[in-house]
Amino acid sequence: MAVPAGGGGGPEGRPRVVVNCAMSADGKIGLPGRCPADISCEEDMVRVHRMRAASDAVLVGVGTVVADDPKLHVSPARVPGARPPLKVVLDATGRTPPTARFLASPGRSLVATVEASAAALVARLGDRAEVVALGRGPLVDLHALLRALHGRGVRELMVEGGSTVIWSFFDAGLVDEYSVYIAPLVIGGEDAPTPAGGPGTRDLATATRLEMISCERLGDGLWVRYAVPRRR
Repeated sequence: MAVPAGGGGGPEGRPRVVVNCAMSADGKIGLPGRCPADISCEEDMVRVHRMRAASDAVLVGVGTVVADDPKLHVSPARVPGARPPLKVVLDATGRTPPTARFLASPGRSLVATVEASAAALVARLGDRAEVVALGRGPLVDLHALLRALHGRGVRELMVEGGSTVIWSFFDAGLVDEYSVYIAPLVIGGEDAPTPAGGPGTRDLATATRLEMISCERLGDGLWVRYAVPRRR
């Protein structure tokens, strides 16, 4: 299994953005009640860590940090000798705990927030992370974030979630590739989270259209890659 290299950056001086997730065959990324679940097989986890190693930065929302406490690292057992990517967390509400595991894993960390939450985050996190205020809120300005990351040398950004964050990147027209592992299981549940949450679209005419790049078997599941055509 080969993980393709990035495309040298996205348009308009921003990084190329790849959204990656794992879901069940019925489109769930967690259990009912929004409880986390390990959906990926070992082969997919190797793929994910290779993608992280090929990226300049990996991004999640603070909800994922609070619920899952990810390291956002590249596992030496899965990708020996890899350079750690910049770890980026979207946190408009200032909830990142100083004990979060990503703060202690290899590589630099950046917490993107809004003006009202910046001072409290700086006081709480100290030198564990760079805190950057991007907009007055209530949400982090994603366009400004991508410009800031590009200015820090980030040319390939891997967005891993959660569902509200993934939706926000799609809704803003900032996704270049959607990469998804589909596990051979059915979870069900009306309140089980899906890859793209948020308010969603109410008109198929405005839905994000995808173009399949590839589809291959991975373990017992499928790995599918889609390109996201530029909006006109």
